[in-house]
Amino acid sequence: MELVSIEEIRDAASRVKGAAVRTPLLEQTWAPLWLKPESLQRIGAFKVRGAYNAIAALDEDRRARGVVAFSSGNHAQAVAYSAKRFGIPAVIIVPDVAPRAKVEATKALGAEVIEVPIDRQQSSALAVADERGLTFIPPYDHRDVIAGQGTVGLEIAEDLPDAGVVLVPLSGGGLASGVGTAIKALLPGAKVIGVEPELAADTAESLRAGRRIEWPMDLRARTGADGLRAQPSDLTFAHLQAVLDDVVTVSEEEIRESVRTLAHRARLIAEPSGATATAAYLFHRDALPPGKVVSVVSGGNLDPATLADLLA
Repeated sequence: MELVSIEEIRDAASRVKGAAVRTPLLEQTWAPLWLKPESLQRIGAFKVRGAYNAIAALDEDRRARGVVAFSSGNHAQAVAYSAKRFGIPAVIIVPDVAPRAKVEATKALGAEVIEVPIDRQQSSALAVADERGLTFIPPYDHRDVIAGQGTVGLEIAEDLPDAGVVLVPLSGGGLASGVGTAIKALLPGAKVIGVEPELAADTAESLRAGRRIEWPMDLRARTGADGLRAQPSDLTFAHLQAVLDDVVTVSEEEIRESVRTLAHRARLIAEPSGATATAAYLFHRDALPPGKVVSVVSGGNLDPATLADLLA
């Protein structure tokens, strides 16, 4: 399987310039740690990079007809935001258990939102694409999406060329695939570590086995990190096998404590999914390789009640 190249990531950087924020790399005073706060994107998460790149890469006729996507929230907002910038229609399929803040934010961006049971998201999105002639923009299983997410790694390499370890949250694998590809191409001595919740650790098990092992959705849905309940596709798994040096799993309480630490010490609002990579640094630092550590804070979309509960 042909993997995404650094040239594709550089092309993506040119496309997303102006649509995605070039987030700063924040050196912390309370720990030898650098944070990449993708929570500062206009839609509150890194997903805008991949969604915008995928839509921008379409030919004008296909793009004009509109797009459809499925997502628990952040990819939904990313596609809706990108479609709005291009002035095209967007239909988003969301699970009926998605956080209300993310659903309402997607609607506010002008997208049509259809709620379905969590196990029918992809089939519903494909059906809508077929019925209405829309282009399906998957959350991670797409070369242009992976390349767009890879611009996070491109920026890390430019801003901290002596980085030794890059921590990236794991779910469907698009972010880790893209970031890992960029880091390995530009900083070959750096280690790329994937981080996922213990309650949705299908990727860790799969990489140990050397093949994809599927966990049922009812198992993966146990984690409070709702953005990390997906599992890799064949495409992203091939990338993860090539670019990840290790996977660290973290507990639910470690994730919650990391949300609190990021809020109180780094003054960043992170959703549980966004705080997961930092949890590996805070609680499993001894298991990490030596060197300067960068943690990707992948998103910060939280409803007020959940944020209050996490900070309590």
